[in-house]
Amino acid sequence: MSLDPALHARIQSLLNDNHVVLFMKGEPAAPQCGFSAKAVGALASTGVAYQHIDVLSDPEIREGIKQYGQWPTIPQLYIDGELVGGSDIIEQMANSGELHGVLGVPAPDRTPPQITITPAAAQMLREAVANAGDGYALQIEVDPRFNAKLQLAPVDASAIATEAEGLRAQFDLASAQRARGLSIDWVDDERGRGLVIENPNAPPKVTPISAVEAAERVAAGSLTLVDVRPAEERASASVNVPFSILEGEARAHLEALPKDTELAFLCHHGRRSAQAAEHFRGLGFTRVHNVEGGIEAWSELADSHVPRY
Repeated sequence: MSLDPALHARIQSLLNDNHVVLFMKGEPAAPQCGFSAKAVGALASTGVAYQHIDVLSDPEIREGIKQYGQWPTIPQLYIDGELVGGSDIIEQMANSGELHGVLGVPAPDRTPPQITITPAAAQMLREAVANAGDGYALQIEVDPRFNAKLQLAPVDASAIATEAEGLRAQFDLASAQRARGLSIDWVDDERGRGLVIENPNAPPKVTPISAVEAAERVAAGSLTLVDVRPAEERASASVNVPFSILEGEARAHLEALPKDTELAFLCHHGRRSAQAAEHFRGLGFTRVHNVEGGIEAWSELADSHVPRY
């Protein structure tokens, strides 16, 4: 079936108007599939700005782009109107430095990261590698939120690799840059039994803040409050101090703030705001709080004039 001319023109316009376009599932801050997440991570390593198209919110584009480039899967990367490929190709090009060259940016730093593996952890990991058979190594992936995943993978001569306690640890480009100083230990204590991974590059964890303290600090101008609830909920009950929202240009403004801006997130009871806070922590914000108990606690403890619902 041929591509509808109007849809073809729409896709062509997107490609003509943007140097780099990634058709993906979700958005860069919240990819909705692992392949899109890989593509986003690879592009992030180049530092190049790009236009993203969320195909989940545009079914017409989702099917049309597959016909347009004769490429059956999502994500798809286009540079100067030319199809580059899907997530595997994007990742391979990023790891080799080819993607940086195509985009006209300096070659990436492929210096192997220095990591620490304690003897106890190394013993367990060496046994796992040996049980996998010949030609296997420890693969370490560190996602944009600095969560680390360990798995066994075939030795890849092109990977960024380092040696620690007699173990070969392999990384893709983005993971290598995020893993500098990472440590792996084996514990059997009150924390449980298993591997514990510490990454000094990870932003500080989201911390709870009471409704009373949040109200006082927002009123004093030392804290930015973000109400993550939709408009209909805010219409039912809103705090009586300045606050931001996570919609449209307001969201873009927040994400562009300096990463040391102190933020506190608020919802009805504290669950949705916790997710939003983690998202901003993943973006690199270093002073992020979640208002304990949400607007319910705000009404009960900080300002009884705020309605409850």
